[in-house]
Amino acid sequence: MTTTSSKNSILQVRDLRVHFPIKSGLLRKTTNYVKAVDGISFDLNEGETLALVGESGCGKTTAGRALMRAIPPTDGEVHFTMRDGSRIDAIEATAEQQLDLRQEMQLIFQDPFASLNPRMTVFDIVADPLRSNNVSKSEVESIVRSILGKVGLSEGYMSRYPHAFSGGQRQRIGIARALVLNPRIVIADEPVSALDVSVQAQILNLMLDLQHELDLTYLFISHDLSVVQYMSHRVAVMYVGKIVEIGDNEELFSQPKHPYTQALLASVPVANPDIKSKGTRLAGEVADPANPPSGCYFHPRCPFAEEICRSTEPELKEIKPGQFASCHFSEQLNLSGVQS
Repeated sequence: MTTTSSKNSILQVRDLRVHFPIKSGLLRKTTNYVKAVDGISFDLNEGETLALVGESGCGKTTAGRALMRAIPPTDGEVHFTMRDGSRIDAIEATAEQQLDLRQEMQLIFQDPFASLNPRMTVFDIVADPLRSNNVSKSEVESIVRSILGKVGLSEGYMSRYPHAFSGGQRQRIGIARALVLNPRIVIADEPVSALDVSVQAQILNLMLDLQHELDLTYLFISHDLSVVQYMSHRVAVMYVGKIVEIGDNEELFSQPKHPYTQALLASVPVANPDIKSKGTRLAGEVADPANPPSGCYFHPRCPFAEEICRSTEPELKEIKPGQFASCHFSEQLNLSGVQS
């Protein structure tokens, strides 16, 4: 299955899987696997923001880290198009190719307090990727000064340690570290979820400004749909390790094609007490990725489930141009979205 492949695609993910073994008994034999990511495919186009959304435990963070090889993938293909037009399979990449990929893809972490080394100064934190990639000492300081200025931090902060900064300032340091190598793709893993609401808006606007200024492409991982609607061009919805719907931001929010997407949208609070959500609230718990249900993984919680949903897993298929969903009844159901 291929979704929205185009000549502008710089990252092609095909059937990516990340399975963690479950070991038990005295001999610690593998008895089962947690299928954290279970065969997802998508393309990331140059200059866009693709959001990965879903409930906690759906596999979105694992997917993002697997693309960076921070977690070893079990199977699949991840093809990255380099600046010179050559392509590298990130799964099969050599050590030298992985070093090249790390310059092209960087990660912004969720927790700005835990992701910074408390024993390193701001200068050393931001300069560390440059030193790892053998950038000359004469260039390091000027590059660090420049990138700190772009994220709104003065050069006077360079000798300070992380404990001296607020959460928003620490996340700016994390963003500077991610951008110091001038990457093409930034994987942002819940970059504002640990911040106050007022600070969230500042960081999101900063990320949008940097995207336009530096021609960045974002894979934006979040569970907050209001943030996703503000930030993304396209949205991929994950449930128990699978993508169940992917499409353009406006279409997906106004006319979802999968019942799970509609239920997620129904959970978004509306800032008007006179407007009631028309969506269906979800009952039950997320399925166990080690023992998922047969057929459609979502059928135990789906108000529209029928016998075919319990026995046959639906394919992710194109419902309308650019919008894909894995539901047997996507074309028949008339699902409502949220008000913009």
